[in-house]
Amino acid sequence: MIRKIVFTTLFFSGLLGSLEAYADAPELIRALLSGEHIALMRHSIAPGSGDPANFRIGDCSTQRNLSDGGRLQAGEIGLMLRESGLREARLVSSQWCRCIETAELMSVGEVEELELLNSLIAYRGQSEVITSRLSDWISEQDLNTPIILVTHSVNIGALIGRYPQEGEIVFARLTEAGDLVLVGSIQPN
Repeated sequence: MIRKIVFTTLFFSGLLGSLEAYADAPELIRALLSGEHIALMRHSIAPGSGDPANFRIGDCSTQRNLSDGGRLQAGEIGLMLRESGLREARLVSSQWCRCIETAELMSVGEVEELELLNSLIAYRGQSEVITSRLSDWISEQDLNTPIILVTHSVNIGALIGRYPQEGEIVFARLTEAGDLVLVGSIQPN
């Protein structure tokens, strides 16, 4: 009986924490739907850092991947997005398996891969060029269809100066000059 009470208390505490973490979501989703904003998401929980020396794009067995918690987190984020009014989005992902799987598990649209979102750590010495090309790519997109870019912390940091935690989504407004201005974020538990 006590175990059941403890479990119920922890479950509802976790649920309340999730609701608090997502309190700003409807407002940020409205901004994303306005046609002037873009969302940048760091992949869900993937324990460790970096990738093995034998890393190969397209071969998930050579990469650091999502944990079961990361898969659950991605699904919960997708549910939160849908409940906040985002029924469908253009999901553009890094070619790393942990990013693709995060995007797929969110279930808010088809996933397309974009090499410009691949981890900058793998392209040492090319960060500025790749970030500039990504910035140009973003400024050429039609934001009337909501776009969520699923990528890596280092890439988001290079683009907007904010290094999000795993599963965090940052929202930025695209100015007429083509600059991205951070407007808020949704941070998972």
